[in-house]
Amino acid sequence: QVQLAESGGGLVQPGGSLRLSCAASGSFFRINDMGWYRQAPGKQRESVALIASGGETNYADSVKGRFTISRDNAKNTVYLQMNSLKPEDTAVYYCNADALSRSLSHSYYWGQGTQVTVSS
Repeated sequence: QVQLAESGGGLVQPGGSLRLSCAASGSFFRINDMGWYRQAPGKQRESVALIASGGETNYADSVKGRFTISRDNAKNTVYLQMNSLKPEDTAVYYCNADALSRSLSHSYYWGQGTQVTVSS
C-alpha cells in the first residue's frame, strides 16, 4: 500500500510561482513513474508533467517552459515547480505514482489533491 501526501498549493497572482511536493510512504518495492495531473472546474483531469524513475520527463504543451517536474528517489518525493502562473492554471493538482508492492503487485496511486488558484 502507498500513501501520497501533497503540499504546496495555494492562492497566487498571475506571474507568480508555487512549488508542489508529493511524498510517497507506506510499503512498496519500487516507485516507477510519477506525475502531476490537474482538473479544472468543468473539465476532465489532464496530465501536466510526468517523470520516469530514470529522470526522463514529459510536459503538456500548455506548461512547457514554465513548469519543471523533478524527483528525489531517496526521499520518494516528486516536485512540481510552477513559474509564470496563469489564470488558466487554476485547478486541483493531483500527484500520481506507479508502484510495485513487495509482492510485485502493480498499482497506480493518487494523492488527495491540492488546490492551486491563480487570480489577481
